[in-house]
Amino acid sequence: MRVLGLYLVSVLIWGSTWLAITFQFGTVPPAVSVAYRFALAGLILLAWALLMGLRLRFSRSDHLWMALQGLLLFGVNYMCVYLAETEITSGLVAVAFSLLVILNIVFTRFFFGTPLKPSALIGAGLGIGGIVLVFLPEIVRGTGGRNPTLGILFALGGALSASLGNIVASRNHGRGLPVVQMNTFGMLYGALFVAVFALVTRQPFVFDWSPRYLLSLAYLAVFGSILAFGAFISLLGRIGADRAGYVTVAIPIVALLLSASFEGLRWQASLVLGILLCLAGNVAVLYGKGTPRG
Repeated sequence: MRVLGLYLVSVLIWGSTWLAITFQFGTVPPAVSVAYRFALAGLILLAWALLMGLRLRFSRSDHLWMALQGLLLFGVNYMCVYLAETEITSGLVAVAFSLLVILNIVFTRFFFGTPLKPSALIGAGLGIGGIVLVFLPEIVRGTGGRNPTLGILFALGGALSASLGNIVASRNHGRGLPVVQMNTFGMLYGALFVAVFALVTRQPFVFDWSPRYLLSLAYLAVFGSILAFGAFISLLGRIGADRAGYVTVAIPIVALLLSASFEGLRWQASLVLGILLCLAGNVAVLYGKGTPRG
């Protein structure tokens, strides 16, 4: 897929998963739901790899790097997301995750020595400012959660883990690890880590057979995990972690449009201005460093 296609797939699917995640809450503990999600996604990818005859033998070093990717990107990251959304509104979680853009730029500079281009920094600033304006009414009203401080800490921790996971994924992609196999093992390792955490913390491995839970689990596993992550990891390899990270700034815009269509969200001046700032930041980050490869 071309860069624009990879970008749109990541943004559109992940923009809808914020709503789908809330359908997972209730009977099943959040960490167990994360384990179910990535175990299902990893097994589906493994079956696909076996069916297509893809190479599944990798060195011990490769497995260690894929395990690290799974721990950061599919394990800690999503545990923090699920736990954050049980404490604060999804809008505030999205605002916190917009910091991923800045974190990716900083970590790319630190680990790979990539120069900090003014266009990337300006674009990230515009995007984050836009996200704040988009969710300003929600921030003013308050979080509405049981423990806002804990929720914000979870969200910030998730953004940090996701950014480090992006760096590891970019490293793995650059070393020639195939996207399908890399995600397959990464998701299985991530599910294993989360399952062990749930067992150690004595969380019950119950299951919710309601259509609401089953459909959201299937959507999150197939679309939110397999398709979106496959597109995003490919995007990382083509345009780098700093510009690919801007996906997380555009995601809340999709969530906003869905809320306006299905939840009766009212358009306000701050909302419109925030969208315009995000679009301006999008242009600056994606094209400020030249035309992406692909």
